[in-house]
Amino acid sequence: MPPLSPAVRQYLIVTSNYWAFTLTDGALRMLVVLHFHQLGYTPLQIAALFVFYEAFGVVTNLIGGWLGAHLGLNRTMNVGLAMQVVALAMLAVPVAWLSVPWVMGAQALSGIAKDLNKMSAKSSLKLLVPDGEQGRLYHWVAVLTGSKNALKGVGFFLGGALLTGLGFRGALAVMATALALVFVASLMSLKRDLGKAKNAPKFRDLLSKSRAVNLLSAARLFLFGARDVWFVVALPVYLATSFGWGHWQVGGFLALWIIGYGVVQSFAPRVTGKARGQVPDGRTAFAWAAVLAGLPALIGLGLAGELAEQPVLIGGLLLFGALFAINSSLHSYLIVSYAKADGVSLDVGFYYMANAMGRLLGTLLSGWVYQAYGLVACLWISSAFVALAASISLGLPHDRPSRQGNW
Repeated sequence: MPPLSPAVRQYLIVTSNYWAFTLTDGALRMLVVLHFHQLGYTPLQIAALFVFYEAFGVVTNLIGGWLGAHLGLNRTMNVGLAMQVVALAMLAVPVAWLSVPWVMGAQALSGIAKDLNKMSAKSSLKLLVPDGEQGRLYHWVAVLTGSKNALKGVGFFLGGALLTGLGFRGALAVMATALALVFVASLMSLKRDLGKAKNAPKFRDLLSKSRAVNLLSAARLFLFGARDVWFVVALPVYLATSFGWGHWQVGGFLALWIIGYGVVQSFAPRVTGKARGQVPDGRTAFAWAAVLAGLPALIGLGLAGELAEQPVLIGGLLLFGALFAINSSLHSYLIVSYAKADGVSLDVGFYYMANAMGRLLGTLLSGWVYQAYGLVACLWISSAFVALAASISLGLPHDRPSRQGNW
């Protein structure tokens, strides 16, 4: 076999780092939700544990993009790996130490780590694919995003299984050790100065000057708020309480859902027209968001009626996952395509700041609305958020993203 090109080798290293991090991120999410639910925490209290995780992600994406342009994406990715190791170790302490502030602090570190890692991975693809190869860029972004979400699903299953087999502390110790080894390997193999801007951006450049990036970021905020308003806290607690599922059943089901979601993301280019030589534009983003918008409300109507709960919820969740995966993959491609090549992490970081704001909003609403009004109310809010994302997408460029500048 011919040797791999330098760009492909770097892509594989970036992807491997992203995969390893994602496994621990998914497992940690499931460990915290199930462990603290078992300890008697209410849905709103569990949601509160993730507030710093999401809130610090907002700041991290904004400042992280600036740091990536100044220091290089290799450094921001490695810092993210190291911080996740520290966060896991912070939670692998005696149970008596696990006060709410301590757990929220560890989640804050994990949130910073996650967004440094994701911003670095997504931004690096812009630099590894030539500007004229938009189809190839779409394919690489879809594979990275889809494989990440599939592995996050494996992480959900891993978290439930490790909690059952090793307990909370044992699971965290194993994950911290494994990720520390990945961190050491990354230090030795990732290219220096990857993504470092030729013209160092000023701090005032953090806010994007591109109308396309701003609109896409706003749509992303509501799209991910629509998912997390029922998926983060409400759904796992509902499955455990209303269906009587155990840790491994909840973790396993959500794992399979995320894996399927990731697989669909990987194949999204085929579904949206790449096989016919087309790449997505603003009209594509609007159309797929419009298709998704009514589905959560339909699931809510089914649950509120006299239909059997499990088939309605599980079937609806599977369809939602497939449609949401295509929407997410489209957005992930569009932001990388819209972003400027020099200092790409600035635009990508701004976009994922909006993503983190949507997740924060969804997480808070997931705990509060579920506790106060139930799962059906969460689903109605989800439909409203997707409809907002579709409306905003109407303003996106209606031609190939590669032709767009700062307009």
